[in-house]
Amino acid sequence: MDDIVQHEASFYSNAEIYWKEIPPTVDGMLGGYGSISSIDINGSKAFLQKFLGEGEGKTGRGCALDCGAGIGRITKRLLLPLFNTVDLVDVTQEFLDKAKAYLGEESKRVGNYFCSGLQDFVPESGRYDVIWIQWVIGHLTDDHLIKFLQRCQKALRPNGLVVIKDNVSYEGVVPDEVDSSICRDLEIVRSLVGRAGLRIIHEEQQMNFPKEIYQVHTLALR
Repeated sequence: MDDIVQHEASFYSNAEIYWKEIPPTVDGMLGGYGSISSIDINGSKAFLQKFLGEGEGKTGRGCALDCGAGIGRITKRLLLPLFNTVDLVDVTQEFLDKAKAYLGEESKRVGNYFCSGLQDFVPESGRYDVIWIQWVIGHLTDDHLIKFLQRCQKALRPNGLVVIKDNVSYEGVVPDEVDSSICRDLEIVRSLVGRAGLRIIHEEQQMNFPKEIYQVHTLALR
């Protein structure tokens, strides 16, 4: 048991060390693939707008949470244009400090900057219309991912959505020693979502990304 606890502790601490060394830029956030940012944002916007609006079952535009927010790339280009208020959570304080400058005038509509790993983060109950979790689930163990998704459910407003957007492997779980993360296949991600008590109401593959990176899928959960 002690070995598992030690392994888990180093899994998280190694990731924190990795991110502390990364420059607080869009290119840094995207592992050198800064050029895909617009394709990514446009795909996400089209995905999210299917659920927003007035009427039965539609998701509100009050407040969103950007998980693993980094310097606020997604907050700036996707969430602030669609929501009144956005909160950011990230494990690296330097990124959150940089976010204030990166967001500029729009930072006035940021509610909170939380410095925390998602394994420890407890979002406020009933606060969010959308919780956006992109390129960060690989930094959580299965158990912590399930528990975090359960906490996210409690943090949603009526008709709220949790969205996961992430790389998926072709088969099984592929570790990345460089940034201390893992990449799961789609079946495993779906299974963890189900174990957290959420259901997938819509799922899409992000198109037009470079061929050499893993496929990226977006899942809307309720």
